[in-house]
Amino acid sequence: MLKKVVLALVVLIVGLGALIASRPSTFRVERSITMAAPAEIPFGAVNDFHKWRFWSPWDALDPKMQVTFDGPYAGPGATYAWSGNDQVGKGKMSNLEAQPYDSIRIQLEFLEPWPASNITTFTYKPVPEGVQVTWAMEGNNNFMGKAFSLFMDMDGMVGKDFEKGLATLKKLSEEEAKNRREREALLKAREEAEAAKAAAAQAEQSAPTQTATPTP
Repeated sequence: MLKKVVLALVVLIVGLGALIASRPSTFRVERSITMAAPAEIPFGAVNDFHKWRFWSPWDALDPKMQVTFDGPYAGPGATYAWSGNDQVGKGKMSNLEAQPYDSIRIQLEFLEPWPASNITTFTYKPVPEGVQVTWAMEGNNNFMGKAFSLFMDMDGMVGKDFEKGLATLKKLSEEEAKNRREREALLKAREEAEAAKAAAAQAEQSAPTQTATPTP
């Protein structure tokens, strides 16, 4: 009887190992959204790690999260390290490459609760409405990663965070675009008013002076 139990366990373990090994060795999560704003606005909000707190879906999970910035203020070479509660864990982001208003590539390293290293990309595609922003993450699945994939859907789990972050980024970008249009319209109106005033003053100075004719 004991031999049968042991044999069954061996078969189960071997079968489970084979099932885990058959899982995909890589993964990719991707979400897109269209924003009625020029690409420079959402590009700047991603390229500058200091601005992530305004739209990142994870910053709000731990208001006491400790963050550290290093390297250039923004762009390639800039880094962002965080350490927080169990929901956000501990990790680091490094800006690897930034093509203005076209794409940004980031190295994303998780240190806790489990180590992982992935590449995150943001791409910006001009569309009639403004710009389409795509947020994607891809990486390799080791044996443990393949095992986790049996019980959790990476796309469904991380994809929801991407959707939430992009929705917030869209709102902030469109509000900034609206504010810019209003400021530009106000400045244009002021310039036109000043130009009209100056033209009126110049016309008044250029008008011929009428002299009184003596009565005979």
